[in-house]
Amino acid sequence: MQDTASNNKRIAKNTLMLYVRMLFTMAVSLYTSRVVLQTLGVEDYGIFNVVGGVISMFTFINSSMISSTQRYLNFELAKGEATRLRSVFSTSLQIHSLIALAIILLGETVGLWFLMEKLVIPQERMGAAMWVYQCSIVSCAVNIMSAPYNADIIAHEKMSAFAYISILEVSLKLAIVYLLLVSPIDKMIAYAILTLLVQLIIRFIYTGYCHRHFEESHMSWALDRPLLREMSGFAGWSFFGNLAHILYTQGLNMMLNIFFGPLVNAARGIAVQVQAAVQQFVSGFQTALNPQITKNFATGDLNQMHSLMFRSARFSFLLLFFISLPVLLETDFLLKLWLKDVPENAVVFTQIMICISLIYTTANPLVVANQATGRVKVYQIVVGSILLLILPISYIVLKAGAPAWSVFAVHFCVESVAQLSRMIMLRKLINLPVKEYLKNIYIPILSTVAVSFICPLFVHLQMEEGWLRLIAVGCTCVASVGLASFFIGFTKHERVFFLDKALRVLKIRK
Repeated sequence: MQDTASNNKRIAKNTLMLYVRMLFTMAVSLYTSRVVLQTLGVEDYGIFNVVGGVISMFTFINSSMISSTQRYLNFELAKGEATRLRSVFSTSLQIHSLIALAIILLGETVGLWFLMEKLVIPQERMGAAMWVYQCSIVSCAVNIMSAPYNADIIAHEKMSAFAYISILEVSLKLAIVYLLLVSPIDKMIAYAILTLLVQLIIRFIYTGYCHRHFEESHMSWALDRPLLREMSGFAGWSFFGNLAHILYTQGLNMMLNIFFGPLVNAARGIAVQVQAAVQQFVSGFQTALNPQITKNFATGDLNQMHSLMFRSARFSFLLLFFISLPVLLETDFLLKLWLKDVPENAVVFTQIMICISLIYTTANPLVVANQATGRVKVYQIVVGSILLLILPISYIVLKAGAPAWSVFAVHFCVESVAQLSRMIMLRKLINLPVKEYLKNIYIPILSTVAVSFICPLFVHLQMEEGWLRLIAVGCTCVASVGLASFFIGFTKHERVFFLDKALRVLKIRK
């Protein structure tokens, strides 16, 4: 009981630190995105996004290994085996070094050919695009080599480090905006170089922090062949899921470029910025909770694991819906306030991508739970195969003459099917009671959505677009979603807990 209370306290503290980080980074990121769009122009902004996306397509190789590293570090920390922990870290760093080399080779061959021959880029901007591309390759390699250090910080649940270092990172990005405005050289080239410099600085800081605080982070080049095969095997079966992810993100980005040109890529880039900003409202909570899900499996406490999964999925959805509903209703006005000149398609892209994020909040605990088991083969093949359908279906839809937003509608539908398959497979792997999962997650959140959506929608339809409607819709959403979440989305125990904490804060508890 004491361990559970201690874990809950740690989760709450880590969540608070990550939310402080989130609020600061979100505010700065939204501001810098606006200035960068205005400084570069819509076309160059689209080119920057799609060119950087070419290298991102190859990172699915590394994404698989990141999942493996995180799982093994969490697992060994829970067991308290220091020697095994050092071996896991060193082995993961060796594998990431090979992956970084492989991505550099792919980037300078296949990726370079794709950039030169397939992407739709005005000839006069090809030189600047090449600068962006080469900076993206170096930045990608640096991030890959740093992944084990980031995973080590998360495994140790030292979220304050992420908070402080992230504040420094966004502060440096804010400085980039000023330097970009006064730069005498091509703005897109300057932005690529400055962004790379920030990545290098932050990566060295993360590495230095780990060397100072975590003994296992000191590299040993001794090769542990059995562990190498075990971790590579885990990552290998995660390949399908990560390949699917990169295809329906950067693959769709390339497809939009080929069908519609760089202006549509600019619209998608704006939508991604908004989605990422909104998504941060749950990423902090999930990042704080995920290590505990893995550690509970490692210690054999499946009941506590299930409880954390239910709470993670339900609270994540409610948190995201709380901020998403006013954004969904007032997307057009908010983008005009933010950007002034809103690229075509940006509004509908943003709305559909936020809906996709809402679905995925309930998938995250299932993904983490599957990784905790180490039995990822069947899961990744099934879910990865379903998600891989997004790209060919989108191609067929676009070839038939559908509008650009149709690819995101395809993504939404396929993600819904993938979520159902995740639940079915986890039923056997961790004795997950599917009926309980539905009862504890989907019934409360769908009921909350149905009840809380009515009043804000009515206000939105009855008023003219403007500041007054934005404020009215925002206040209505806060009241409607807040009350519906408390009375429908929370369990009885959670309502009592929430009221108890609120009374303590207000100092009126007897």
